[in-house]
Amino acid sequence: MSSIDRDTDRSRLLARRALVLGGIKLAGLSALVGRLYYLQVLESARYTMLAEENRISLRLIAPSRGNIVDRFGVPLALNQQNYRVVVVSERTHNIQETLDKISRIVPLTDGDRRRVLRELNRKRRFVPVTVRENLTWEQVATLETNTPDLPGVAIEVGELRYYPQADATAHILGYVGAVSEAELSGNSDPVLSLPGFRIGKAGIERFHEKVLRGTAGTSQLEVNAVGRVIRELSRDEGQPGREIQLTIDMALQRFVQERLSQEVSASAVVMDVHTGGIYALSSHPSYDPNQFTMGISAELWEELLSNPATPLNNKAVVGQYPPGSTFKMMAALAALESGVVSNRHTVFCPGHLELGDHRFHCWKRGGHGTVDFVGALRHSCDVFFYDVSRRVGIDRIAEMSNRFGLGNRTGIDLPHERAGLIPSIAWKKATLGKGWDMGETLVASIGQGYVLTTPLQLAVMTCRIANGGYAVKPHLTKQIKAVSGEQTAWPSIGVKKENLDIVLRGMTEVVNAPNGTAYKSRITEIGYEMAGKTGSAQVRRITMAQRAAGLKKQDEIPWRERDHALFVAFAPIQAPRYACAVFVEHGGGGSTAAAPIARDILLETQKRDPGRATVAETPPTDSGKPRG
Repeated sequence: MSSIDRDTDRSRLLARRALVLGGIKLAGLSALVGRLYYLQVLESARYTMLAEENRISLRLIAPSRGNIVDRFGVPLALNQQNYRVVVVSERTHNIQETLDKISRIVPLTDGDRRRVLRELNRKRRFVPVTVRENLTWEQVATLETNTPDLPGVAIEVGELRYYPQADATAHILGYVGAVSEAELSGNSDPVLSLPGFRIGKAGIERFHEKVLRGTAGTSQLEVNAVGRVIRELSRDEGQPGREIQLTIDMALQRFVQERLSQEVSASAVVMDVHTGGIYALSSHPSYDPNQFTMGISAELWEELLSNPATPLNNKAVVGQYPPGSTFKMMAALAALESGVVSNRHTVFCPGHLELGDHRFHCWKRGGHGTVDFVGALRHSCDVFFYDVSRRVGIDRIAEMSNRFGLGNRTGIDLPHERAGLIPSIAWKKATLGKGWDMGETLVASIGQGYVLTTPLQLAVMTCRIANGGYAVKPHLTKQIKAVSGEQTAWPSIGVKKENLDIVLRGMTEVVNAPNGTAYKSRITEIGYEMAGKTGSAQVRRITMAQRAAGLKKQDEIPWRERDHALFVAFAPIQAPRYACAVFVEHGGGGSTAAAPIARDILLETQKRDPGRATVAETPPTDSGKPRG
């Protein structure tokens, strides 16, 4: 083959190779152009969004918590500006030295230092870490003045829950605290995961948590590649929590709390007998909920837990105690309504009643002589109620008690309410696997034995007696902003008026008859008179030997062995409007310890007349119309 032919073949080969290579390049270029078209045109929206998400950080803004006010608008829980000092690690030369400088202005504990160092190690160096919150204005001003000597230190402003009435409303409002792991799990609200976010832990704060919490806002922030904020692009503040107005009269609440403070441990409830609105609900001793807002110290927590008077417990709602003689109205109404005995039934009281080989004693050693229903209530004669309860039986007493709100939760708008206990034959069989003894009926009729009630339940019972037999229920929430308020129509319990009148007359004579058990605690101001019932509940068994030797006075025995003192009352007598229940733990006697407190409370209540803001002046019927 000649050299010309070889050159020709080589040229053709190169041309074919160039053509193939060009085709490959063209195909590659076409694929590249096609891919670019797909990414930049067809998928433009998607990748624009992804790029924005890389550049823009969407962050939640904690909503402002709703305020809580009393029935007249007095603030009970609100939000205060919370000045806090923060430190950014990357801007400080020496964090320990910086903390030392801060501590000269704002006291820091060893625990504060350990927490700050721990958080600095966990977070990126440019993320601010809180050193101390709730700074005073003087501390803020001093820190700002010393800013040149405190590189990396800044002041931020947030919100802090504040309770201006402190211990006077602690058991009603509760408090807020940091979200626990248990509360976070299973809850889809993302605002709960915000650092430092606080939710209701007790009281109204917990019961109305979702209403008070509001809805989180959002902030769009432009960030760089490592997540550092460059600027804020937009902001939506979200919806603040709604304001809640309570039925509480703060001035009366403070009066009741201070009146109870003269005792070691006590509680009291003041209710409207027609609406069920609670004007005061107090438990002593109390605590300052503001101490919980920022996290209570371990020392103070232990002190509260170890206090024998249990300041953390709302005794009015969770305290379960024997009602003593305040329960005798239930035994009386059960007997009268059953028809087993007539309303003229009398019993001779020699100071005891024999049942088999056991003697049941009256509180008065010499007895009361012959008494009827009214006289038995006036003198609080145990033997009379031993007699009628033996005739009527425990199940009728239990059924009547349930009608008046005992033995079941009242449904008050507070968490952790206790139900108390009204025993019956079936209850004992199911719970203890034993039959019922007649002696247990006698003991139950005077509010001892298995019978347990809360002070709130006793207030509800008194309301239903005073309002003519309507099943009013207690509540603390008067109105949630933009939501309708109190209920005023209640169903009838179905108790005959003539039987209620006997009990009402007995309660009136307890206080206003010269030989009534609470005569010394009567209200003497005309038009303000009250009716009530004393009660003393034993906390220890008294042996025959102790009775024979003579019982010691209540103030001569240890505090924990003294009887509980109770008193329930309503006022004014002619047109009942307010009911009150007072419980003094180990107070001794209802007439000496509880009745004077109730007198002072009901007199103050009537003079303040907190119910003037409501429209119901007479008990409503089932249809909601006032009775004639």
